Amino acid sequence: MNAPLTTRYLGLDLRCPVVASAGPLSQTVDGIKALADTGLGAVVMFSLFEEQIRREQEATLALLEDFEDSHPESLSYFPDAAVTESAATDRYLKLLESAAAAIDIPLVASLNGSTTGDWTSTARRMQEAGASALELNIYFVPGDLTMTGAEVEQRHLDILASVKQTVSIPVAVKLSPYFSSVGNLCRRLDEAGADGLVLFNRFLQPDIELDRLQVMPGVELSSAAEARLPRTWIAVLHHRVRASLAATSGVEDAGDVVKYLLAGADVVMTTSSLVRHGRDHARTLVDGLSAWLERTGLSLEQARGMLAVPEDASTTDYERAGYVAALEGAKRRYG
Repeated sequence: MNAPLTTRYLGLDLRCPVVASAGPLSQTVDGIKALADTGLGAVVMFSLFEEQIRREQEATLALLEDFEDSHPESLSYFPDAAVTESAATDRYLKLLESAAAAIDIPLVASLNGSTTGDWTSTARRMQEAGASALELNIYFVPGDLTMTGAEVEQRHLDILASVKQTVSIPVAVKLSPYFSSVGNLCRRLDEAGADGLVLFNRFLQPDIELDRLQVMPGVELSSAAEARLPRTWIAVLHHRVRASLAATSGVEDAGDVVKYLLAGADVVMTTSSLVRHGRDHARTLVDGLSAWLERTGLSLEQARGMLAVPEDASTTDYERAGYVAALEGAKRRYG
């Protein structure tokens, strides 16, 4: 008999804690249905970007301005809002609406941006199109060297506040690990109303092509080693924030899923492994988790957070002790 895998994330009931993260496999209704059919607990759609929304808003405004001096009797020439509807946004919302009606698991919309502004109002349209929740991917690289860490953090809080004022569905914030105090920002986002924290976004770091002397942007699939950083912070945050904790990056096999759950994750997200091995690899992850629980005799809730930082421990002292122990072990092994 398979171990029960039902769980909750963002206040939503999920049939299992393995979730497809935002990525290229969710670009069609058939693709989203295929993901849902593998037994996943939820699907996060690919992201709609702030830049796409802003370009469309600017194009609409320019078109309206071209007609503003038309003769009052020529109102039929004034562009209808439906005609000037944003192309990328409209396609995204239509896909969201169709896919949400076609699957029986939660479908989470993804909105990606880095500044405050009107683009966040698109979140309401995502809710109206049928999104069960919203993942707010704040991808912000502060290239302005005069910007302080406090200003960077406030930017995240302001974007969250803008979206939370717009929608009533749950909102998860996907953020990077590059802050002076990740834990403190997570606490502040939690207090500001974030329903979930997705740890972590991967900054796409360009390389240099020596033959052509060019900077080459690129996307690489994550590796299992990348799970250590988000797993560490999830272990610290477990039971210390109200928000759900979602793990992402570094999931290759069922063992990686189990490790994240032992650290305290509510759900474990993956795209790289599904791109690498195909959508059906999700079944392998789900079945592997179920088999591990059966083998250990643990329930999902018993396993979750079993190896998190103890609630009564000083997280600073706990992590420092682990650091010292690791270095002492390295000296014995390599010295």
